[in-house]
Amino acid sequence: MTKPALTLYLAAPRGFCAGVDRAIKIVEMAIGKWGAPVFVRHEIVHNKFVVDSLREKGAVFVEELDECPDDRPVIFSAHGVPKSVPAAAEAREMIYVDATCPLVSKVHIEAQRHAEAGLQMIMIGHKGHPETIGTMGQLPEGEVLLVETAADVATVEVRDPDRLAYVTQTTLSVDDTKGIVAALEERFPNIIGPHKEDICYATTNRQEAVKSVAPKADALLVVGAPNSSNSRRLVEVGAKNGCEYAQLVQRAENIDWRALEGIRSVAITAGASAPELLVNEVIDAFRERYEVTVEVVETAVETVEFKVPRVLRQPA
Repeated sequence: MTKPALTLYLAAPRGFCAGVDRAIKIVEMAIGKWGAPVFVRHEIVHNKFVVDSLREKGAVFVEELDECPDDRPVIFSAHGVPKSVPAAAEAREMIYVDATCPLVSKVHIEAQRHAEAGLQMIMIGHKGHPETIGTMGQLPEGEVLLVETAADVATVEVRDPDRLAYVTQTTLSVDDTKGIVAALEERFPNIIGPHKEDICYATTNRQEAVKSVAPKADALLVVGAPNSSNSRRLVEVGAKNGCEYAQLVQRAENIDWRALEGIRSVAITAGASAPELLVNEVIDAFRERYEVTVEVVETAVETVEFKVPRVLRQPA
């Protein structure tokens, strides 16, 4: 039986970013340096396949530092942690390694700098997300106010409307964030923004790639985890840019084939914490059912690389 023809538009860039790659290497190098088990506070990155793979190598994932023994190393996830977490680890004389993405750390430093200048902070982010919790936890309670939408801006209560600055979560929708920033600047004309946009290069690049492929395709599949903020934003961006069927899938086994009946083209991308192996798995699943032509749609080339902490590197 002849397979139906299908064009796969493969978005590029996609998948792992430099911060995710660095965080995974930190866990692997820590296991190599200190042996198993090595404890990791929160999922190192939001991807079940990655977490399960590291667990098999000897990583133990916990939600709170209280769950870690004093005598084993602990790693803080790429999303960042409140200041109270490393302080508690130091009080217990634990070995710890901070795998916070350097671009998230940049936001932490910004917040601290503005606070030292006497400014109250407004953070644009998602309530309860580990990165938001970590950034807000850099300053005393009440010094960072959270807004999630432009509507929130109208009701946020500040100490002094002329002494404000804002930061953002690094994995937000670029377009949605512009609207929230505009609302902040309209209500608080003197609010100070970041020197360079907080939304990271990888989030921006992946969203731009989706904008490019979405109008071409009958469907968009984003390989990523349900708790991955940047992956979920890619689904939203695809739906807003001409792709009627945009779905998040963790693995090829999660594809809803009945929903794809009759299609002639599919765009595929992956969130920043999804390995390329899972993208290839999805492509292979399509090849089993269709006569596939793959077309790569590249909108940017990424060359960013972050070094691992010195404590894990061999001396020169």
